Amino acid sequence: MNNIFVYCEVENGVVADVSLELLTKGRKLANDLKCQLEAVVIGNQLNGVENQLFPFGADIIHIADDARLEPYTTLPHSNLLIKLFEEEKPQIALMGATPIGRDLGPRVSSALLSGLTADCTELAIGGHEDKKENKVYENLLYQIRPAFGGNIIATIINPDNRPQMATVREGVMRKEVFSITHKGEVKPMDVNKYLTDADFVVKVIERHMEKSKVNIKGSPIIIAGGYGVGSKANFELLFDLAKVIGAEVGASRAAVDAGYADHDRQIGQTGVTVRPKLYIACGISGQIQHIAGMQESAMVIAINNDPNAPINKIADYIINGDIAEVLPKMIKYYKQNTK
Repeated sequence: MNNIFVYCEVENGVVADVSLELLTKGRKLANDLKCQLEAVVIGNQLNGVENQLFPFGADIIHIADDARLEPYTTLPHSNLLIKLFEEEKPQIALMGATPIGRDLGPRVSSALLSGLTADCTELAIGGHEDKKENKVYENLLYQIRPAFGGNIIATIINPDNRPQMATVREGVMRKEVFSITHKGEVKPMDVNKYLTDADFVVKVIERHMEKSKVNIKGSPIIIAGGYGVGSKANFELLFDLAKVIGAEVGASRAAVDAGYADHDRQIGQTGVTVRPKLYIACGISGQIQHIAGMQESAMVIAINNDPNAPINKIADYIINGDIAEVLPKMIKYYKQNTK
């Protein structure tokens, strides 16, 4: 009761990275609150799934294993989670801002009248004073995310309703093993206790999933282009450099909207979040929406005509110049130095 719960997604027996990232963050929050961290896994053929979760700090794992629960459908998963939360009364509930999380989270929060903050970029524990009501709250979940089109960073709290719910996109939080020897308790759930036949009225007849052909998140070097690249033809220069140095190509939202790159290469608040060893930002102004998706890069090189571009404030190295001139020189000198 009053613990932190993380809804964990599983595909073909493998726990999603975003769920492990949330367990990592959840473990730290649970330590701050001196409570337990609990995971919820719903699906089929989940034998041994706890071995993937315990190392990331889960103290208790609730497992609902039933052939009817895979693939994901809205009614059984949402009703099961709602009833579990009504029983266990968590103070915090976290889930990934994935297609499943975006469907599941609002339904659960609406049923429990708890509220939900979507696409958080940071989570922390803190206090709040309501001077109007003369109330002081302790140990609230700070749900931090860009707001008003990314122009400000908002800290959202839910003082009175529980659970405090938030979704987080993959890659925003770090995935770190808490302890390889950490063990906890497994609690199998009786699906028939929580669900009725009416919950399974929708059946998936056919399911097709196509994996992304672009692996930006896993690349140690990323060359990203923005609207300042100027054209789709100029954007090809990024691919030329990427081929030479073994990098992957990303893009800002403005570049994607302009048709310079496909959406699956978009980095930022509405794209993917990355943490490469080297991030080369080409013609990217550095709006907060984009910064949110790459600010934890180990090294940032900014190439831009504008010496006052916001991206320069977080860059380790700045090259003021035209992309069409700078990138060919980088390719040329890289080849000369690697012969």
